[in-house]
Amino acid sequence: MFDVLVRAGCFISIIIAGYLLRKFGFFKEGDFSVLSRIVLKITLPAAFISNFAGKEIDPSMLFVALLAFGMGVLYMIIGYLINIRKGKEEQAFGLLNLPGYNIGNFTLPFVQSFVGPIGVITTSIFDVGNAFVCLGGAFGVASSLKGEGKFSFKRILKALSRSVAFLTCVTMVTLGLLKISIPSPIVSLAEIVGGANAFLAMLMIGVGFKLSGDKSQIGTIVKMLSIRYGIAFVFAGLVYYFLPMEFEAKLAIMILAFSPIGSAVPGFTEELKGDVGLSSAINSISIICSIVFIVSILMIML
Repeated sequence: MFDVLVRAGCFISIIIAGYLLRKFGFFKEGDFSVLSRIVLKITLPAAFISNFAGKEIDPSMLFVALLAFGMGVLYMIIGYLINIRKGKEEQAFGLLNLPGYNIGNFTLPFVQSFVGPIGVITTSIFDVGNAFVCLGGAFGVASSLKGEGKFSFKRILKALSRSVAFLTCVTMVTLGLLKISIPSPIVSLAEIVGGANAFLAMLMIGVGFKLSGDKSQIGTIVKMLSIRYGIAFVFAGLVYYFLPMEFEAKLAIMILAFSPIGSAVPGFTEELKGDVGLSSAINSISIICSIVFIVSILMIML
């Protein structure tokens, strides 16, 4: 338990350091996008390669991707239903801001440090299903609902095809299924670069952390996050008691259930001309909630 608290405290300290460094001018607001590109295009793909290397994947593990996709669709439906009596603006906002997991930038470093390679593989496969929702699926449906354009699978696939992390993850999953190994020099390089992923991801979260929602919207924030984490508790319980997988894989999915809302959501909200301040507030507070819940799970389970 002490080791869990120490390592989790290190993660939290890095987030706080990133936030304070931005407040004191060491980082500028635009530096967040630089750190984000480094994480998403360099260190996160490297972490995928180093953790997948030499691991064979059972085809039954693809169920995990379907599980993630199903949870995303469930959150979308609930986000729409809780605003069913309101206008399309609120319906689209709920549908877009309730689903999606911030896995690569937030949850993966926790899994990487506390669960190990099996957990990372499970997390990566889960993120494949999650990507279809948080990197375009929810936005496409919300956009159609608002009348901003027709729902387009082409647009979603285009967004996914530009994601280096997503393409790397899919490639490594495919190689694992086909039992194809990659050259050891590539793995060695990936281990060095991927080792920086946890630090840079937590630092990036701190640099980008902000609360800009209107105080009058506290009720909406509390309602959405209560629903979000209430469902997470049920999902984690079902996984623990009923999912026939080894402990490390189940623990990874339980941690994933409490991931914060996808980091791309405020950007999609802005593109739909929605309430970006409210979206950013929900997103940032979900990070705080996720830290508390994930550390609690690790303390109980490890």
